[in-house]
Amino acid sequence: MKKFYFLLLSLFAFQQFYAQNDNIENKGLITKEMKSFAHKMSVGNTNPNTLNYDLQYQRLDVTINPSVRSIAGSVTSHFKPNQSMSSIYFDLDSQMTVSQVQYHGNTLAFQQITSTKELRINFQSALTANVLDSLTVTYSGIPPTTNNSFFNGTQGGTAVLSTLNEPYGAQDWFPTKQSLNDKIERVDIKVTTPSQYSVASNGKLMSETTLPGSQKLTFWRTQYPTAAYLIALSVTNFVKLTDTIGNPPFPFINYVFPATATNTTNMSNIEWTKTVMNTFETYFGPYPFRNEKYGHMEFQAGGGMEHQTMSSMGGWTKQLIAHELTHQWFGDKVTCGAWNDIWLNEGFATFGEHVANEKLLMTNAEFLNYLLIQKNYVTGAPEGSVYVADSNLGNVSTIFNGRLSYSKGGYVLRMLKWILGDAVFYQALQDYHARPSLAYNYVKTQDFNASLLTSTGRDFTEFFNDWIYGEGYPIYDIRWRQSGNTVTFRASQTQSHPSVSFYEMPLPVKVNGTGGQVAYFALNNTINNQYFVQTVPFPVASVEFNYEYQILERNSTVTQDNTLGTSDLTKEDFALYPNPAKNELNLKGINKPTDFTIYFTDGKLVRKGTYQPEKSINISELVPGVYIFKINDKNIKFLKK
Repeated sequence: MKKFYFLLLSLFAFQQFYAQNDNIENKGLITKEMKSFAHKMSVGNTNPNTLNYDLQYQRLDVTINPSVRSIAGSVTSHFKPNQSMSSIYFDLDSQMTVSQVQYHGNTLAFQQITSTKELRINFQSALTANVLDSLTVTYSGIPPTTNNSFFNGTQGGTAVLSTLNEPYGAQDWFPTKQSLNDKIERVDIKVTTPSQYSVASNGKLMSETTLPGSQKLTFWRTQYPTAAYLIALSVTNFVKLTDTIGNPPFPFINYVFPATATNTTNMSNIEWTKTVMNTFETYFGPYPFRNEKYGHMEFQAGGGMEHQTMSSMGGWTKQLIAHELTHQWFGDKVTCGAWNDIWLNEGFATFGEHVANEKLLMTNAEFLNYLLIQKNYVTGAPEGSVYVADSNLGNVSTIFNGRLSYSKGGYVLRMLKWILGDAVFYQALQDYHARPSLAYNYVKTQDFNASLLTSTGRDFTEFFNDWIYGEGYPIYDIRWRQSGNTVTFRASQTQSHPSVSFYEMPLPVKVNGTGGQVAYFALNNTINNQYFVQTVPFPVASVEFNYEYQILERNSTVTQDNTLGTSDLTKEDFALYPNPAKNELNLKGINKPTDFTIYFTDGKLVRKGTYQPEKSINISELVPGVYIFKINDKNIKFLKK
């Protein structure tokens, strides 16, 4: 008894410690990622003026002194028009002053549009569609402080300057294309600095060249498609650590502050990246940028940022390292194609933390406690969807919402793993980011859903409607009774939010015998008040529900109920059938004319009518999809084939 008491104290202390430290770190992480939304959300996901061309290559030739927050230089862009065009637009903040635009040796006219933060360049004659072309923009200026996307300070008495573009900060310091529909196929980053500084950036280090006047030119190149918000650099007197990682090995390059290089804990955690890389390659598939590198560059923003091939780090905890590394697969290789779908970045990265905690960092008891904290956090409010509705794109805290985009998104993946089993689930994840139409591209929730269908043969549309687009969570009342070698279960469910009429889920149940025996069941719960009969060849002492926190729920109860009888199994006070249905619906348990309504799952009214007993309801005119049928106080979800 004393040992059990101390175990409880230990678990409670761990929970309090973890919750406090996780909260602090995640607040920094999430604050960093939401910071630059506040002043440009009116743009939404795309700039329509930049949709008429494919931006294929950019070369940045810029001069930076980290002690001075300014930038000067040029950006050469190669692009292919997808239609005839007489002008081209780039996203560029009006605080950047363009001095010249060169096109095939000629100077072009241009306008900087302050209200929309765009650069418009006018061609002397219309360009032909599908013909690769290029131009060079020369510019300089002091980037705005609004988004804190180009920031400097000091570390150890030495100047440091870094960038952080997510989501709309790239335009603050170079002309580019920020819409989430056109990755840049190749980027060259050439930075001239005073010679005492080192420059860390994306891709592969091509050269460092000493220039006259105590200057140095650093040249990085990435040949993987890159979103503009994932292009980054950091400049100071870094200590450069060169190593290898992975199996087979590829470069592992870290640029850290001198103080970090002498901190044994930080250095140990950086070294641990090798271990978590091996684990992630096992479960997620080969690291996506093996031909270049993985590594970290230190900066002074809170949390971290998953800059492609080189994460920017404001701290060195293992949880943060795992989070940013996961993003290289989910967020960088496949990138959310709309900020509505930010969970495809952040939910997946949070699930990466699950994997690191389960496989590497925690005992089983600690991991279960971690999951309990996550589950309680997600269900701490009865509403909120993982998917960010268009109406909420102007709300910073809704997009980078720690409870929904991060933790609930991560837990949705845990539930998919519970449904599919580990082997099928992890193979489906590897298939998802490897599909030719998705790899190194922008993706949306429907792409992930379609990929799951192809990989598993299972349609998760209903699951996504409930858990991604719907709000809230279920509350279960599980009742059981043993009779001989059978145990009868009844699963009743209520929902915390009316957007979901019923959560179809396999329910995890553990049966404990009086002699220490154990039996496990997954009860495929598809309707409310559903009965299940299972063979249990030993006396039952107790029943546990959601015993390893496989699913999201809150305030659920498990009760031994000896009033459950076999006659109850045949009772059906109400039924809607068939489900799925093609042309007709039938009702059982309604014995008088009764009004009914049919809604889309988003709440939009589709049809009103009056049910006549013993007559079918014609639904042949409904388009295929998922609907909610409401009659009296009952809400039933059905599928129209």
